[in-house]
Amino acid sequence: MPAAGVGERLGAGVPKALRLLAGEPLIVHAVRALVVAGVETVVVASPADTVSQVEQLLGPVTAAAALAVVPGGLTRRESVAACLAALPDDAEVVLVHDAARPLVPEAVVRRVLGELANGAEAVVPAVRVADTVKEVTAGHVVRTVDRSALRAVQTPQGFRRAVLARAHADWRGPEPSDDAAMIEALGVPVRVVDGAAEGFKITGPLDLRLAQIICS
Repeated sequence: MPAAGVGERLGAGVPKALRLLAGEPLIVHAVRALVVAGVETVVVASPADTVSQVEQLLGPVTAAAALAVVPGGLTRRESVAACLAALPDDAEVVLVHDAARPLVPEAVVRRVLGELANGAEAVVPAVRVADTVKEVTAGHVVRTVDRSALRAVQTPQGFRRAVLARAHADWRGPEPSDDAAMIEALGVPVRVVDGAAEGFKITGPLDLRLAQIICS
């Protein structure tokens, strides 16, 4: 779980993963969803100066799982790589989940795990795009995109560990928006399962207010 971002759009003060939702940090909600779904080992990349704090926060939540908290990198990709390096040697499949998606339902996590168990090398949860999407250049609409084939991708994204490690080792492009983009660059098929509206990402204050309403 990469959780080293500062979350500037959410407001200054504390790292995004430590912002409170219903009295608990976002990261506590996010990790709890994984553990409830059966994840056996949780590895979190947090800001270097919050490693001990995050360990204390997650201790009660991960009683049924092993926990490791490592210093994160300057980018999401570097933080995921740090988590990969801290995994136990016998871990064969990996879920990469955003701490900023604290309300992901257990059913979504289990769907991703189920596809991995059935042999998929990479799996992402996604939801259909509801809005009309237009391609825009220089302030003018170029065309209206057919949204029937479009999906908004969420997390947790699941991977065979060896495939994800190879994708990180081979990546030479600009900073990817998610780990699945690196898998796609390898030519490895990425399977899609149903996500959920509750799996939205908390980016700004309005998202946090919505999450508070859902939790109330």
